[in-house]
Amino acid sequence: MCMFAFVLSSCIKDEPMNSECDILSAWVEGDQYESNFYEASQMRLENITTTEKDIVFSVRSLISLPTSMPVFFNITPGATIEPANGSLQDFTKGPVVYTVTSQDGSWHRQYTVSFKEASLPTFKFSFENYNTVESGSNKYHEFFEIDKMGAPHYVWASGNPGAVLARYKSNAEDQPTYSLEKGYKGRGVCLNTQDAGSLGRDFGKPIAAGNLFMGKFILEKVLFEPLKTTRFGIDIDRAPVRMTGYYKYRPGEVFTDMKMNEVPGRIDEASIYAVFYRNKDAEGNDIFLYGDDVLTSPYIVRKAQVASLPPTNEWTRFEAFFEGGDVDDELLLNKGYNLTLVFSSSKNGASFEGAIGSELCVDEVEVSFEELDNE
Repeated sequence: MCMFAFVLSSCIKDEPMNSECDILSAWVEGDQYESNFYEASQMRLENITTTEKDIVFSVRSLISLPTSMPVFFNITPGATIEPANGSLQDFTKGPVVYTVTSQDGSWHRQYTVSFKEASLPTFKFSFENYNTVESGSNKYHEFFEIDKMGAPHYVWASGNPGAVLARYKSNAEDQPTYSLEKGYKGRGVCLNTQDAGSLGRDFGKPIAAGNLFMGKFILEKVLFEPLKTTRFGIDIDRAPVRMTGYYKYRPGEVFTDMKMNEVPGRIDEASIYAVFYRNKDAEGNDIFLYGDDVLTSPYIVRKAQVASLPPTNEWTRFEAFFEGGDVDDELLLNKGYNLTLVFSSSKNGASFEGAIGSELCVDEVEVSFEELDNE
């Protein structure tokens, strides 16, 4: 019996230590902080992906935010975090940097944790703000907006993090979505449909359409659940009525199906649309739309789709009105709706149909809203 205990103890001692160093979830604890959020569920952020480095809590107002708040974390087993888990921090001065160190001490990751007002001050998008992200030997652009306090809001996402998986030493301008130096005014954004390479073809995803959308890109789903990589929507407290902007479009020469077979006579089309939908079900569970239901979900309240985007080399104005049902004012006040704007260089890119070389450029996009009673 003693020998068995000794052997068991040795096995436990020799087990390799964990080398992971991720934050899995984060939350604010305490009833005294609940009034800073539109609803209690916003106090907790679950399923933080391995690619996220910025953890952002949405609050009603930064002015009323306490100067001392605790944030708690669920991290990978055996890892440590600094500052200490649940320690009081002053987030009114800006983001706080947390460092997670793996159990074996070999790896660490830094996260920024911040609190930001849930609403953007305006829904006029000029696409002037972007970062260049390094991913291995590759680079790509990510776009963000700036609020009235100068803080960045990463409301935009694209398929770039997935596209670079099959690349080697590529620049940001080589990716399906990148910042355009000469937009309609200042900079703009360029989306182009590309060959996804041998890795894409091996997994039945031969092309990568350039896309930009409000929401998040879920990298973990890219190979086996591609329609779940695009999680559409950010919460909003106004009802949209119209979307406008400027575009240029050039379709690629050869349209192919998802098996890369040429479809004679078919010409690629770009896509610009917006969706306004309820973000809770009847039981209060969070609802998000993905690539397989963004235009068909029963939770959609209004949609705005640009009917036609003819090819043009000149910046051309587009306009689309939101059509659909009435809006619940109480739900709207409590941010019970999400809004997403979606741009794609190939209309059927999510089904891996389109023409390599199709290019859509977009700039100066604006969403107009119903007037509020107090305006």
